[in-house]
Amino acid sequence: MRQSIRRKLIQTLAFFITNPRLGNFLSGRLYKGEWKSLCVPGLNCYSCPAATFACPIGALQAVISSAGLWFSYYVAGFLLAVGVVWGRLVCGFLCPFGLFQELLHKVPLPKRKLWAPLLYVKYVILIVFVLLLPLLWTDFSGAGGPAFCEYICPAGTLEAGLPLLAARPEFRQALGGLFAWKLLVLVLVIIGCMMSYRFFCKLLCPLGAIYGLLNRISLYRLQLSREACVACGKCQSACPMGVNPVGNPGAAECIRCGECVAACPRQALSLRFSADDICK
Repeated sequence: MRQSIRRKLIQTLAFFITNPRLGNFLSGRLYKGEWKSLCVPGLNCYSCPAATFACPIGALQAVISSAGLWFSYYVAGFLLAVGVVWGRLVCGFLCPFGLFQELLHKVPLPKRKLWAPLLYVKYVILIVFVLLLPLLWTDFSGAGGPAFCEYICPAGTLEAGLPLLAARPEFRQALGGLFAWKLLVLVLVIIGCMMSYRFFCKLLCPLGAIYGLLNRISLYRLQLSREACVACGKCQSACPMGVNPVGNPGAAECIRCGECVAACPRQALSLRFSADDICK
């Protein structure tokens, strides 16, 4: 079985495990049971009617913005543990919004590469909207708000906002400028994903930024045998994220999809658990 097909099957399975309550799309109800206190590794909106678990970015903001509580050992520990073990494999295999972006990229529109400096925007989003604004932009009680979820996250608009509006007519009475802004962000991200592979992951995703920072030290990693490599460039041509696996096997943009491994004619690349060469 080709690597791309195998990965799509895993991504689809991960989507349904993350969002098993599909009937809630019709009723507009949200699951609020005990499982909602646990996070999934990928970006998936807490308020999605089908969701059983919480989004780690939403949970992180919720804890930071709570009055008198600025840090959560559980959420921070969860993100660190997942990132240190898997790195951005989560983005490549387990994130529902990642699957959505890849399907959009199949739309036959002209394809473009992002300007390289734009790859750092997601780190600004992480610092400003996920960490600083929920902590510093507070109300009279000292509580902040989930700035990334409220003002940027297109996954929330797609998975929660639109389905809830479709199922719950009373919600439509409260529509205003903020929802129009969020809808515009979603439309721009959709267009961006059609033209650039995983546009949101590369440009805006704070979860991808966190896992990307841990890519270089993760235990599951891309390994290069320099003795076998003949520098043919086929791995770089096959990489949908624009990474040069030979020059930078631990690149922050690598989602561990395995396309470079499949493309290498000399089996010089492999994906496996290893603690060797960390930080090199």
